[in-house]
Amino acid sequence: MPGADTGPAAAQTAAQSAGGQSATAQSPTAPDAAAHSAAARTAAPAPQPPAPANPPEEVLAAIISPAGELRPDGLRGPGGRPAVDVRTLTRVLFERLAELPPDAPERERVRAALIEVNIPLVRYAATRFRSRSEPMEDVVQVGTIGLINAIDRFDPSRGVQFPTYALPTILGEIKRYFRDNVRTMHVPRRLQELWVQVSGAMEELTVVHGRAPKVPEIAASLRIPEEDVRACLDAGRAYNAASLEAAQEHEGGLALLDRLGYEDSALAEVEHRDMVRHLLVQLPERERRIVMLRFFANLTQSQISTELGMSQMHVSRLLSRILTRLRTGNSWED
Repeated sequence: MPGADTGPAAAQTAAQSAGGQSATAQSPTAPDAAAHSAAARTAAPAPQPPAPANPPEEVLAAIISPAGELRPDGLRGPGGRPAVDVRTLTRVLFERLAELPPDAPERERVRAALIEVNIPLVRYAATRFRSRSEPMEDVVQVGTIGLINAIDRFDPSRGVQFPTYALPTILGEIKRYFRDNVRTMHVPRRLQELWVQVSGAMEELTVVHGRAPKVPEIAASLRIPEEDVRACLDAGRAYNAASLEAAQEHEGGLALLDRLGYEDSALAEVEHRDMVRHLLVQLPERERRIVMLRFFANLTQSQISTELGMSQMHVSRLLSRILTRLRTGNSWED
């Protein structure tokens, strides 16, 4: 047609118009659409909840044998992977535990199975204390006590996952063990609680400053006196006391006692000895010998008189005169 637009826009408009006519021609009428929808609802199956991968009977049979013995190895499938999810197994075991009467023999087996299954949770909690000097197996044993307490107190009806409930109980038992049994020195409870805050502030300040924080920085962060921070740092390291007689490898095998200084009892007499030596040099030969025999050789006046060939009375007068001059520090020049 003359004057008609034959560009891309016109082609796109024509295609849209043709498409709309085709859709209008093929779309079913309202009654047909309703019938088609009803048929589709009739043919489509209703949605069903997913079936559990492991029914409770299979879960219990995986860990408890027909003879009633505990077999945690039954949880492992091919390749060592867990055959049953631990959370699912824990939930099923708690449900079974709630069904059993208190005096049922199976109750102890189910409880033992719960402990065995959740031991990895105890080991995970124990890794937080690997920087301490205690053996890891001892920490795991203490954490297992917390796990047992958590199992006995847990109430599944509250809708809380067991690991969420048990982990604080396990950590609390381990912290109580370090607080009451590990320290060889008694530390006040106030400093033990303050050490938790100080150690947390040290980690945060280390990240912020990129270095170990100083005592004033920790005190300013916690708004406590610097003296409390220093006392807390000393208390935090007071876990074990080193033996004074134990050999130190980095010190060439010397014991700590060998490297500690001590107060010399003769140190205070050094000045006196030096002064006496200076005065003795000024004595005549006979008087110096009398002093040496009396106070250094520990001879009596009778023995000195026999040694020098003079009377004891004369020796006594000479000693009295010598000591008087030594005390006054006077010169022996006449």
